[in-house]
Amino acid sequence: MQAIRALAAQVGDWGVPTPCADWQALDLAGHLRCVAENYLEYLQDSPDSRLAKLFAQDAATAVLIRQQARQNATELAVLPPEAAPSRIMAFTVSAGAYADLMPEMWDRTHLIYRGTKYTVGDHAGAACVEWHLHAWDLAKAIGADYRPDDPELLVSAWHWGVPHLPLVAGDAWEAVLRSSGRSPDWPDRTAPAAGSLAGARSGRDAPAAPGRRRVRGRRA
Repeated sequence: MQAIRALAAQVGDWGVPTPCADWQALDLAGHLRCVAENYLEYLQDSPDSRLAKLFAQDAATAVLIRQQARQNATELAVLPPEAAPSRIMAFTVSAGAYADLMPEMWDRTHLIYRGTKYTVGDHAGAACVEWHLHAWDLAKAIGADYRPDDPELLVSAWHWGVPHLPLVAGDAWEAVLRSSGRSPDWPDRTAPAAGSLAGARSGRDAPAAPGRRRVRGRRA
């Protein structure tokens, strides 16, 4: 969250393209606001949130991706025409409220996916991965680069926060980028454009990364 705020303060033109397909920096700021508000809602409504009901369907990965991508597009389309700094501020408020509330509910069931229970602490991995990925998006949009301090932690965060998407093998941070549909080589115009984490490619043919570690009791 702090990285996103710091990078947002460096954006001079919110109309610049980002690694996210068809999104300018302003759109990315809007998505950040929406997803932080959603994560807070899912936490408050667990274990009966909209997200829990979606994953309880045991639907195919491609179906989950499409449904979440449609939700992202719809929410972004109905946002008020506010300035990017206002969107970043709204993101900060909701993400901060999520972080404050989460420790009290750490072991509560968040959702059940294909027979496995994932707790609030497990799903914190999704927020951890999401914030780092979008920090990278913002950095790339302004011609900078971004790499988290502990990419290996994001491998664990991915496995337990994003259980429906496999993680490719390789360098930890590059694996997270590629598994979310991003190319470390962006803005190489031959590289594929990314969407949000929820719209990442399924990675159906990619091998899972070795060394899966659970992150229960460890805040991502």
